[in-house]
Amino acid sequence: MLGIVSYGAYIPIYRLNREAIAAMWSKAVAKGEKAVANADEDTVTMGVEAVLDCLRDMDRRTVDGLYFATDSPPYVEKQSASIIRAAADLRPDILTFDVAHSLRGAGSALKVALDSVKAGSARRVMVVASERRVPAPNSDFELQFGDGSAAFLIGEGDVAASLEGSHHVSSEFVDVWRKPHDTYMQTWEDRFIRDEGYMKIVPEAVKGLLSKLHLTPKDITKAAFYGPDARTHASIGAAMGLDPKTQIQASLLDSVGNTGTALAPMILVSALEEAKPGDRILFATYGDGADAFLFKVTDHIEKVRDRRGIKRHLASKMMLPNYGKYVEIRELMEWESARRGARRSSLPVIWRERQMIFGLYGQKCRSCGNIQYPRQRICIYCQAKDNFDPIRLSDKTGKVFTFSMDQRAQEIVLPKVFTVVNLDEGGRFYSVMTDRDTTKVAVGMSVEMTFRIQMGPSEALPLEGSGLYNYFWRVRPIRC
Repeated sequence: MLGIVSYGAYIPIYRLNREAIAAMWSKAVAKGEKAVANADEDTVTMGVEAVLDCLRDMDRRTVDGLYFATDSPPYVEKQSASIIRAAADLRPDILTFDVAHSLRGAGSALKVALDSVKAGSARRVMVVASERRVPAPNSDFELQFGDGSAAFLIGEGDVAASLEGSHHVSSEFVDVWRKPHDTYMQTWEDRFIRDEGYMKIVPEAVKGLLSKLHLTPKDITKAAFYGPDARTHASIGAAMGLDPKTQIQASLLDSVGNTGTALAPMILVSALEEAKPGDRILFATYGDGADAFLFKVTDHIEKVRDRRGIKRHLASKMMLPNYGKYVEIRELMEWESARRGARRSSLPVIWRERQMIFGLYGQKCRSCGNIQYPRQRICIYCQAKDNFDPIRLSDKTGKVFTFSMDQRAQEIVLPKVFTVVNLDEGGRFYSVMTDRDTTKVAVGMSVEMTFRIQMGPSEALPLEGSGLYNYFWRVRPIRC
């Protein structure tokens, strides 16, 4: 069988109540909240989180490809999938590529992954969708847009959900767009986009799929599909002939927001978390056409229930105190110039130490068994020389040995919490703590690793003096 072997997702810990946005602009009260990526997060770091959730307790060496879909990549010219591959510690001899420029990207990447496995050119392929779009202040998009990611491991054999078929529709319809020099998205009149775009194109793709498979809407157990807002999402479901109470998976629009390329994949993860063997799940993406897939859940779904997925990430959250903090994290204002000069990154050093930086590899002494980071030639415990084995630390947990808080540091979310962590399996790691409630930081607190942007040039902006994004690992309190 061909289909989804495993799934994973990620939702940032911060949420912004839409009432705070409405109050800022004196608008009518808006319902719900949206997920907001931290200042040290982007689509790459969130993509890494989803991949690691998907690969929980699985052999990373079996992955033969990584396809990354986003409409908000950190670089205009540089592949993001290669960074995710390195941080997830996947083999370097795999195919990686980015799919961008359309909210439909996740469907396109999924189709290519399924075809690659079916053709035999890959055994397993990781498909990742991640989004962190910045909406214009005081716009409808500001109320709608949220951040998040999802990942699926595609393969054959013992799959959790087998593919029954797919159907694809291409369209030149223009609804939402952004030109190279545009800061924010542009759009046309809502009713025209809804009636001629969403309400026709998505149902057309689903109708074509069901016709191919000689099925009817009644044969669908749950449907996970894209919709820009709750009202339109419900209308699309009705246009496809689905029962809104029993057949449509919750859209996440009121709890996470419209996560663009990642929205339909995140809804699919939510559906798989609740699915039972024998369920048929419809998955449909939208943008410049639509992609529709039908999966049938198998008994192997029980083997991948331990993911954090959507439910556990939804339950783990911290509310932003006000709209001003959101503006600060999103860098929506021009701030006072930094007082410290920009520090330049050395590309040769980053390349030479890439396994230590991206994969977070330390070393374990063959003589005394102690773990050390960063790597060095002499063991600090027994003084053995050049007698080490590499060991990955990114999947280790630990406990805070000591910490300090700096209220005057150049950090967006103050105070900056410096920590020394004793790893549970040995070794010590010095790091900044992120996603934390400073009233709860304490010696002995359990923490885990998370891949993030390093702040610069004055530790307040994500671009270093060399004009690039620096990524490294930080620690955070373990999310339940």
